[in-house]
Amino acid sequence: MIPMLVFAALQAVPQESRYYRLEPVEQPAELVLEVSGITLLEDGRPMICTRRGEVYIVDNAYGEPGTKPVFHLYAQGLQEPLGLLPHEGWIYVAQRAELSRMRDIDGDDRADELETVCDDWNISGNYHEYLFGPVLDREGNFWVTSNRPFGDQPFGSVKWRGFALRITPQGAMQPVCAGLRSPCGVATSPDGEIFYSDNQGEWCGTSKLSLLEEGMFYGHPWGVDSCKDPLWKFADPGHPKNEVLMTEVSKQIPSFRLPAVWFPYDKMGRSPSGFVWDQAGGRFGPFAHQIFIGDQYQSSVMRVALEKVDGRWQGACFPFRVGLASGVVRVGWGKDGSLFCGETNRGWGSLGPKSAGLERLVWTGEMPFEILALRASPDGFDLDFTQPIDPASAADLASYSGESYTYLLHETYGSDEVEKRPLHVSAARVAPDGKSVHIAVDGRRAGYVHELHVKLRSAEGEPLLHDAAYYTLNAIPR
Repeated sequence: MIPMLVFAALQAVPQESRYYRLEPVEQPAELVLEVSGITLLEDGRPMICTRRGEVYIVDNAYGEPGTKPVFHLYAQGLQEPLGLLPHEGWIYVAQRAELSRMRDIDGDDRADELETVCDDWNISGNYHEYLFGPVLDREGNFWVTSNRPFGDQPFGSVKWRGFALRITPQGAMQPVCAGLRSPCGVATSPDGEIFYSDNQGEWCGTSKLSLLEEGMFYGHPWGVDSCKDPLWKFADPGHPKNEVLMTEVSKQIPSFRLPAVWFPYDKMGRSPSGFVWDQAGGRFGPFAHQIFIGDQYQSSVMRVALEKVDGRWQGACFPFRVGLASGVVRVGWGKDGSLFCGETNRGWGSLGPKSAGLERLVWTGEMPFEILALRASPDGFDLDFTQPIDPASAADLASYSGESYTYLLHETYGSDEVEKRPLHVSAARVAPDGKSVHIAVDGRRAGYVHELHVKLRSAEGEPLLHDAAYYTLNAIPR
C-alpha cells in the first residue's frame, strides 16, 4: 500500500508537469540502462555509466527534431561503477574495489586505456559494499564514500566501510570521515566544499544531507573500529550510546556532526541519492544556487536551499517533481540547462513503473508559484516566493502552521519524529517588494527540524504549488 503522504505527492504530477516536463531519452530495446553515473563531456554530450558495468556516450540526447539518441559503448566490464568525473583528459570512475581512470586516445569514442588509481581497501564480497564518487576537493584530491555492508560477508569483515576516503592524485588513500551508512550521493559545492547524502536506517533516524569535514563522525558505529588503525589520523569517536536524542549526541562524542538538512521520512522521500547545485544560469527556473537531489524510492527530485549561520550550514528542503519513470540515482546538468535523471530500481524498490531509464527534466518557461527559500532570522523565519504574494493572506496568521521535532540515534531502523512541539506564529510582516514575508515564531529550538505549512496565495490568486517546507535549524541567528 502506498503511504498517504506519497499518494498525495503523486497527485501533484499534472500540476508539476505544467512547469517542469519529463522527456525520456529513448534507448534501444536491447539496452538496460540502470544509470549509476552521469557527467557531461566538453562537447555537451552526456556520458553515463550503469550498474551493470557499461559506460556510454550519448549522441542526440536532447530531443533534437528528426533525431534519435545513439548510444556509443565507451567501456564495459567495470564492477558496478557509481560515478564519473572528467579530469585532465581522463574519465575517473569509482568501481566497487578501486578508483580507476580511463581515456580515449584515438577519438573513436571508445576507451583505449584503463588504469587503477587506488585500491587500498578490501571488499568482503557483500552485495551492498558500494563505492560512490569520485569528486574533487580544492586541492585536487579525489573523494569517495563507502557503503557499509548489509548481511553476510563471505570473505570476512574489512576496514573502511562507512567512511569518506580521500585519495591524492598519486593514489595514496586517507580515511577522513567516519560513521556513514549508505552514502549514495557525494558532490562538491561551487565553493569547493564536499557534501554527501545518506539514507535512513539503523543509527540514521531519517535521511540527510551533510557537509563532510575531516575527522568528523556522522553517527553510524559500523566502521569505527577501523579508527584504531594508524591510517586514521583523528580522534577515535568510539561507539555511540543507544537511544540518544540527536541534539544530545555531541555532548558524548565531540566529533559528531548533525546534518545540514534532515529529509523527513515519506514527507520528503525515503532514499536521497545524487545531487547537483543549480548553476544553469536561469535556464532551469528561479532556483539559482540551490540543490536538486534525486530520491530513489519515490522516483522524484527534491530541492534544498542552504544558508550558513554562525559558520554552520543549515536550510530547508522542499518537494519539487515526482512521477519519474524509476528510482532516481543520479542527476546531471545538460548543455541546455535541462536536468538528466538516471534511474534504476534493481535491488532498491521504487514507485516508478519502470525498472530503469534516463530522462530529462526541462523547465517549460512558465513560473511556478513556490516558496523560493526559507531563511532563519533572530526571531523567526523569512520566506521568499517566486511570485508576488497576496498581502492579505500573507498577513493572516492562520496562513501558517507547523511543528518542530528531532530524531533518536539508535540501532533501530529509522526513528519516529520525537520531542514534537507546535510552532506558534505570532506576527507576519510583508516586505515592500511584495515577494517576501517575515514571520515571528515562538519556541524555536536549535538542532530541530521546523516543519512549516503555508496556505497563502499569489497576487493573482493562485495557491502554492508546494505548501510545505522543512527547515533544519542547527543554529538560531543572533
